[in-house]
Amino acid sequence: MPHIDHLKKDKKLAKIISFQEKYMLAKRNNVHLHICASIISQQLSTKVAAVIYARFLTLFSKKSPSPKDIVAVPFDELKSIGLSSAKTNYVLNVCNFFIENNITDARLHKMEDEELIDFLTQIKGIGRWTAEMILMFTLGREDVFAVDDLGIQQAICKLYGIDAADKKAMKKEMLKISAKWSPYRTYACRYLWGWKDGN
Repeated sequence: MPHIDHLKKDKKLAKIISFQEKYMLAKRNNVHLHICASIISQQLSTKVAAVIYARFLTLFSKKSPSPKDIVAVPFDELKSIGLSSAKTNYVLNVCNFFIENNITDARLHKMEDEELIDFLTQIKGIGRWTAEMILMFTLGREDVFAVDDLGIQQAICKLYGIDAADKKAMKKEMLKISAKWSPYRTYACRYLWGWKDGN
């Protein structure tokens, strides 16, 4: 695994990688569903998010509903699975955006990272963080660094002894540390999350 050899050059990162199962990114389709799942899971525990997403899927007769299938569900029915009005609107915004722009998975997989972030953040309810998570875990991009992710911030500050009081200085230091992890920064994030969650 080339990413392991590269990341282990950083001795502090090497220590936390050695305790974890090795991880491989995968490229997935049905990108709209992964975005919907990401919206549904925001500010929820993994367990609660999984329950609500499972309820979401039971609204449909097939395992992978299309954007058209999703927008055909009445607003109140969609909301009744445990979504706020805002999240219900965001899910519908995503699906309407996919329909209006004739978006295919193939088209999204061909986009460069920043191009895709700019494209998806046009959708109300999708910020840079959500777009980065899609790049990492749906499109399988290996070199994405989620500098604004609270878990990553906490893990890096703890591992490298960074003072988190000055957010601007903290992010600058995080970017400096993460530069040497390129071109495998997504993997570094994954191991940092794993270490933080395991602590």
